[in-house]
Formats: sequence, C-alpha cells, structure tokens
Amino acid sequence: MSAESPDKRRKMESALSQLKKHTVVVADTGDFNAIDEYKPQDATTNPSLILAAAKMPAYQQLLDQAIKYGIAKGGTEEEQVANTMDKLFVSFGLEILKKVPGRVSTEVDARLSFHKDEMVAKALKLIALYEEAGISKERVLIKLSSTWEGIQAGKELEEKHGVHCNMTLLFSFAQAVACAEAKVTLISPFVGRILDWYKENTDRKSYEPHEDPGVISVTKIYNYYKKFGYGTVVMGASFRNTGEVKALAGCDLLTISPGLLAELSSDHSNVPQMLSAEKAKSCKLEKVHLDEKSFRWEHNEDRMAVEKLSDGIRKFAADAIKLETMIKEKMLSVKNGQ
Repeated sequence: MSAESPDKRRKMESALSQLKKHTVVVADTGDFNAIDEYKPQDATTNPSLILAAAKMPAYQQLLDQAIKYGIAKGGTEEEQVANTMDKLFVSFGLEILKKVPGRVSTEVDARLSFHKDEMVAKALKLIALYEEAGISKERVLIKLSSTWEGIQAGKELEEKHGVHCNMTLLFSFAQAVACAEAKVTLISPFVGRILDWYKENTDRKSYEPHEDPGVISVTKIYNYYKKFGYGTVVMGASFRNTGEVKALAGCDLLTISPGLLAELSSDHSNVPQMLSAEKAKSCKLEKVHLDEKSFRWEHNEDRMAVEKLSDGIRKFAADAIKLETMIKEKMLSVKNGQ
C-alpha cells in the first residue's frame, strides 16, 4: 500500500490541528465543560464570560460555595460581595486548570482600570487565593485593562512580585509599545472589536481576512515585537470568524471561543503559517519609545482605540455589576435560610 501524500493527509487534518502547529491555541470561555474536546493549552476568562457561566445551572455549586466563603469572611455587605466575587473568579480558574495543562487568565475588576495601586492589590489578592488552593502563580495570568495605569500596574506586578500579566482591551499600537516597554508577559490585542468599529463607522461592511483592520493591527504589533526582540508575547483575541483566526496563524497565541474552535475542528481547508519571527525581521518598522505624555497623545490620536477601550471597560464593569447584583440576591436568600 502506498503512503498517503502530504496533500491528502493535510486535507484530512482539521484547520484546528494545523493551527496548533504554528500557534498556541487558547480557549476563551468560562464554560470549562465546553473546552475538553478542543484540548487547548491555556484558557482565558473575563467578567462577561464568568457572568454567562455563573447563570448556567451546571455551575451553581461554584456560585454557592463562593457565597458561603464571602459570608464566612464577614465584614460589610460590600466586603462580603467583593470577597465572593474574587472567590468565584478563582473558583472558575481552578476548575479550568483541571482541564488545561497551561495557564488560566483571571481578570481584575474593570472598575479599577484607572487606579494602579488598587489593581496591584486586587491582583495580589487573586494570586493569594490561587496559592491557598495549591496553584502556583506560574499557572496564572492576571488580566489588566491596557490603560496607562493598568500597564504600570502590570510593570510593578511583574518586576516586584513575579506575577505574570495579560494586558487586555488593547486596540492601539501605542498600547502595544507601552506594554512591551513595561516588560509584561503577554498582551491580548482585540481583533474582532476593531473590525466591529470599522463596520460601524465607515461605509465598508465586509473585509477579506487579509484586509481585516483587526488582523492588520495584530500583524503589525507581532512584527514590531519580533523585529525588536521584545520578550512580551502576543495573543490575538476577540475573533468574529475563523478567517481572522487563520489569517493570524503563527501568532504566539490565539484565544478562541468554543464556537469558533468547533468550526475550526470541522474545517479541513489549508492553514498556512502567516506570521513568523523570521519574516518580521525584514519589516519596515521604526523603534518607538513612549513616556506617559507621548503614550496618552499617541493613543488619543487613534479614535477607534479610544472608543473601543472606553466601551470595553464600561461593558466589563456593567457585567461585574450584574454579577454583584446576582450575588447579593443569592446571599440574601442564604442569610434568610431559604
């Protein structure tokens, strides 16, 4: 019997399997039961994903346990709710870490996005909860909003505490440069939300993957980091379709929703490597240095990034408030013995 040709073998191989040869695949979900079959290396969560998962009957036990913890810690109602939220986020992270061999990303409350010291304190509290549960900080990435204050919080956490950070809600080149200079572990530039903005604010309503403004943005950031030898790695996030994912094959990491992971696993088209450190070296990019003033100016010059960062913080904050309201209602029921 003759051996299968490479072309035939590739046709049988899923797009997801091919992607994993070039890129670390990460699952973007709080629904940890949904990730088993895709075998991602890492997983990411955010307040919106945790809120969605916390509403599912399958995860009520985690919510109940977090509420008991919050009540037992005592203090004011506000403190009990805050302790419950922290415990819930970490509880989801702990369950996810049973399913993935790598790391989980747990997000600091978006309402702290402009308070460096409070972000650092909250991050250290989350890490302490993981360590109490026997999980080393090496398996946790703390997600912080990519405001100037968030980036400086990331710098302090990395330098002084050895805590690895994942800078999220990243839309501008200025944010990416500042993160690299802060020597944070990882950034999560948002692909799909950039596309959303261009569809909403220009006459153009459809883009081929290689023309997608989100894909172009992440490609530039990846090339800049690799050309100038920054240690910070790039994890493309917030995808709207598998075309965007495949257009970034070769990026350090890509965090992908279970729905798109399912599409990629049933897709058998060819997925060539699009990004590489080698190709990045020949890119025509100039090295940039940004202090606080130049960061604020350059970021402010990018209308899309300003609007999407603000919008992202507001949406994550709104979902944190919804989760708090849900916790307060359940907490009242527990206290009243219902």
